[in-house]
Amino acid sequence: MAERPQKILICSCEDTMPLDADAVRRGCGGNVATADHLCRTQIDRFRAAISDGEPIIVGCTQEAPVFSEITAQNENAPPVTFVNVRESAGWSDEAARVGPKMAALIAAAAEPMPDVPLVSLTSEGVTLIYGRDERAIEAAKLLADHLDITVLITRPKDIAPPRATEFPVVKGTIRSAGGHFGAFELTVDDYAPPEPSSRGVLKFAAARDDAVSRCDLILDLSGAAPLFPAHDLRDGYLRADPDDPAALLAAVLKARDLVGGFDKPRYITFTPEICAHSRSKIVGCRRCLDLCPTGAIAPAGDHVAIDANICAGCGQCAAVCPTGAASYALPPADALLRRLRAMLTAYRDAGGTSAILLLHDEPHGAALIDALARHGNGLPANVLPLATNEVMQVGLEAIAAAFAYGAAGVRFLTRAKPRHDIAGLTKTIALSEPILAGLGFGQGRVAMIETDDPFALGDALRAIEPSGGAARPASFSAIGAKRDVLRLALRELHHAAPAPVDIIALPAGAPFGTVELNVEGCTLCLSCVAACPTGALSDDQERPVLRFAEDACVQCGLCKATCPEKVISLKPQLDFRAANASARVLKEEEPFCCITCGKPFGVKSSIERVAAKLEGKHWMFQNSAKRLDVIKMCADCRVITMTNENFDPFGAPARPNPRTTEDYLREREAKEP
Repeated sequence: MAERPQKILICSCEDTMPLDADAVRRGCGGNVATADHLCRTQIDRFRAAISDGEPIIVGCTQEAPVFSEITAQNENAPPVTFVNVRESAGWSDEAARVGPKMAALIAAAAEPMPDVPLVSLTSEGVTLIYGRDERAIEAAKLLADHLDITVLITRPKDIAPPRATEFPVVKGTIRSAGGHFGAFELTVDDYAPPEPSSRGVLKFAAARDDAVSRCDLILDLSGAAPLFPAHDLRDGYLRADPDDPAALLAAVLKARDLVGGFDKPRYITFTPEICAHSRSKIVGCRRCLDLCPTGAIAPAGDHVAIDANICAGCGQCAAVCPTGAASYALPPADALLRRLRAMLTAYRDAGGTSAILLLHDEPHGAALIDALARHGNGLPANVLPLATNEVMQVGLEAIAAAFAYGAAGVRFLTRAKPRHDIAGLTKTIALSEPILAGLGFGQGRVAMIETDDPFALGDALRAIEPSGGAARPASFSAIGAKRDVLRLALRELHHAAPAPVDIIALPAGAPFGTVELNVEGCTLCLSCVAACPTGALSDDQERPVLRFAEDACVQCGLCKATCPEKVISLKPQLDFRAANASARVLKEEEPFCCITCGKPFGVKSSIERVAAKLEGKHWMFQNSAKRLDVIKMCADCRVITMTNENFDPFGAPARPNPRTTEDYLREREAKEP
């Protein structure tokens, strides 16, 4: 955790909320100063606070532009961090008890976040306007001075020909669409250019299918089904109802500005080497493929590939990835956990109890919290709001860490009608429930609040019954890759649990579990070892052994799908002892030693079984004991023996001639009297 802030300046906003400086000091430490009109009559206090160059946290976001302007005038100005303590805490009917909450918000804001890598996209303004009538042409006229326009009309009717061809107007129907902002590619059927001799009504030449169009932007005014899944998340694809003039104008104005170079976050950090998608063309894990709303993820051999140009950053792939191959970067999982640690530790140190963590996004969640504070009763004093880029990015590691740090409950705030499927978040919550219940935290500690109504949000939060958190709250600091952070969080949750147990049964699809083996049917072919992407299954160079390390298993199912004998099954569970346990032996047999040189080269039972099945039953092993002995030799001795004995691998007995219809007729005639 970062050092606690040394200088804090909070304002009562003209005495509209009480300030508990002592609670903030207990939770955050450092120098805590207060004001009641900091942005206006007491602005000199801010100037004095930044004069010594020490970093400072200011408890105000509404007037951040004013403070930033003053900071910019000071050459030696320190870093200034702004945090909302008014709508998130002070403006509440429980304002007298929000001191610990203010401390938590300030401590979380002080935690630094790493820089996020960027993806650069370029648009030259080549725009396709897809419509069904003259409204598409009118939109094109508004954009013609700003963009390179082509209008595509699907099934046109009675369109007046233009007096002058300012931009191309063609007909056609888009059959398929792909690509991304700056590089869209469309396949168009029934494509035809206009006839320049059109008089009263625009006429078109002979149509053809499979025409290809490439553009930087698409303005879809067709009123038909969207061209892309989760279309509102596809950058550069603007869609408006042609019957809604306001929506049409908003789309036109937005399109006008989409020219030049743009940067977007690279939301997902992907490590293909540890992806458990497939091995040897056998598919195991499909979690991310099944959840991606934009189609940004596609199979690419043994792993998947994520197109950063299409990715909209929902984070569901990172939340459910069992190996950590896909991890969220805005922020990474370990950085989010460090912010949780700072928030919940400061809240507890300041005297807060029964903390409810409210995870939300900025566009939707922050707006609801503001509205509840301005027009309602505000948030309860024990509800700690924490903004994330997307609530779907939060995985099991964050839930486990929150309870380990002392939270009494976790709530996810989502839209009443989400922009895309939130199945990933639903699965994460479903996975957390048996773990928390099994460790004695109780039922219903994690849930979603699906609403667009601020008052419904307030009612849902106040309906949560107060309860205690961990008996011994943890203080660990999370550093490392996502899977390592998840293991650490679960281990600390187990230590802090009210009623810890060693093993918890989990639902199907969980990323933890064991492998069960039908020992009698296993031949130790070790194909499962070759398929395992995490090394959970391993062999031994000296002896025929199959070992299993449960801590490394992600339940991808590749071993089960690869096993030729079908003797492997998966059992989802969470064994807290697995992290410290050595790999256990699933099956071990005596090796078979070469009858010539004595070198072990196979499994004794398998070699003997093969020899017994072939002896006297196959043409190669009917008349020669030496031929059968070849089965019992290592690879080197086998080659030497076959060469010295002049074994002919093609010396099979002659096959009978193929029987024809004439043969059957001849035999039938011979049988007739």
